[in-house]
Amino acid sequence: MTDTAVLLPGTGSDDVFIRSVFAAPLAAAGVTLVAPEPVPGPDLGRRHLLSLDAAVTSAGPVLAGGISFGAHLAAEWACAHPSRCAGLLLALPAWHGSPADCPASVAARYSASLVQRDGLEPTLAATDVSPWLAAELSRAWRRHGPGLVDSLLAAADRPAPTLAQLASLDIPVGIAAVRDDPLHPATVAAQWAAAIPGAELRSLSFADFGADRSALGRAAVEAWQASVAGRAAA
Repeated sequence: MTDTAVLLPGTGSDDVFIRSVFAAPLAAAGVTLVAPEPVPGPDLGRRHLLSLDAAVTSAGPVLAGGISFGAHLAAEWACAHPSRCAGLLLALPAWHGSPADCPASVAARYSASLVQRDGLEPTLAATDVSPWLAAELSRAWRRHGPGLVDSLLAAADRPAPTLAQLASLDIPVGIAAVRDDPLHPATVAAQWAAAIPGAELRSLSFADFGADRSALGRAAVEAWQASVAGRAAA
């Protein structure tokens, strides 16, 4: 079992949020978390993939993963470089294949259009989400700075692995879903889990996630551990 996990943030998010979700659950599992900072702009996805390549250079095969867009990128990287990936921790996958009109993609494009039209601060002030999520967006979006719009569009327009590509994976995979998250439908997470041989899925409510960010990380880590155990028993 690997002792290093490289986890990538979601659309417009950052390494601070990744640590709030995964640091404690991974520490309890004896795994060291590496959370690369996003490099905002149109090249966001490629820069995240390069961070996975760099981690392998120093640590050997790693446990990869992330949240939403970060989960998509980690799975894309694992499909392209199976010998470099020891396993996957995937939280809140938002689509497979083309983003088309999937809710998270539509939301990212809409947010980008509002920031372009009205500016960052008015857009943040008008955002109608839970207080904890509003605080997360305010911090992360400000950190993205002038590159925010391009970052949002880069995530919204990038295809995720197809179900056929996911079916080629031969590593332990843990997937976490939030049952009542409208932007990351639990049905998508279930489709990913059904496509990947031996993958395990765990879910929680949005209320549980809001009360404790690490609950999402625990669900993903527990699913991954169950996948490891299932493969060992097979």
